[in-house]
Amino acid sequence: MNYRLLGNTGLRVSELCLGTMTFGEEWGWGASQQECKAMYDAFVNAGGNFIDTANRYTEGTSEKIVGELIAHDRESIVLATKFTLKMKDGDPNWSGNHRKNMIQSLHHSLKRLKTDYIDLYYVHAWDFTTRPDELLRSLDDVVRQGKVLHIGISDTPAWLVSQMNTIAELRGWTSFAGLQVEYSLVERTPERELLPMARAFGMTVLPWSPLGAGVLTGKFSGSMPQEKSRVKEGSRRLSERNLRIADAVIAVAKELGVSPAQTALAWLLHQPGVNIPIIGGTKASQVTDNIGSVSVRLSEEQRKRLNDVSAIEMGFPHDFLNASAMRDIIYGKTYHRIIK
Repeated sequence: MNYRLLGNTGLRVSELCLGTMTFGEEWGWGASQQECKAMYDAFVNAGGNFIDTANRYTEGTSEKIVGELIAHDRESIVLATKFTLKMKDGDPNWSGNHRKNMIQSLHHSLKRLKTDYIDLYYVHAWDFTTRPDELLRSLDDVVRQGKVLHIGISDTPAWLVSQMNTIAELRGWTSFAGLQVEYSLVERTPERELLPMARAFGMTVLPWSPLGAGVLTGKFSGSMPQEKSRVKEGSRRLSERNLRIADAVIAVAKELGVSPAQTALAWLLHQPGVNIPIIGGTKASQVTDNIGSVSVRLSEEQRKRLNDVSAIEMGFPHDFLNASAMRDIIYGKTYHRIIK
């Protein structure tokens, strides 16, 4: 693998990130500790140095396993974890983005991960109750204490991230370097606001569920109807639109002689402003297959086919402003002559 810079920082991270939500079996699915080690080894041996976990994953077991795996070479690993989601039922302060939950979550994450610091600490989701300035100041405090090096945010409206990065810049606080969003060929709605916002602030975009929860691997294709029966009837994942997209991915994959998963990830890696997909699985073979995507090259025609079959309506104001009549008015019929 090659390496990319994290946002506007100088931190060098691998072009794929290993997600570890499947590390542990507490949720009734996932991987054993032995298989987790095999996935980790496959990733690191391929040049990967970027690991993503969260305090909530498998009730904390994911962090414990990750901590054991990186212990012998902690300094070479760029470690990301998250806070926000509950770690205890019945207590309102064991979840959320407020200072108390952040501090106690960070304390327990450091213990489980057996480390003194986190390279990238994420707000896992917006809670709509914590003031942006409280959150930002609390994050800046743990950065100044050396417990966190950089901060990121996930699953939050674009206008809030914009507001907070602007506040951070004005006050000299740490701003967000990374943005996690669900983004794939079957989920392209972040193109409306989140991706342009990230580009404007120089943030690294890290798509989670880049294979559409398995839809883009081909396992739900017509050749494997038994897989469809395992998914709840009416699942949004198995809509007619998504299955058409999956069929297009399979067709391109056959042309290239690679797997559908590699094809879907290659499309992501070539999207403007999309930097580092978060890969994962329950078997080392799945991680190895995903890593192969960095060598896949799609032709312009193949990219166009995938873009067309997965296209979404951008909605207002995007479609309105991009209409030819509006462009004529905005640019005085000189749009095609303006070099941007």
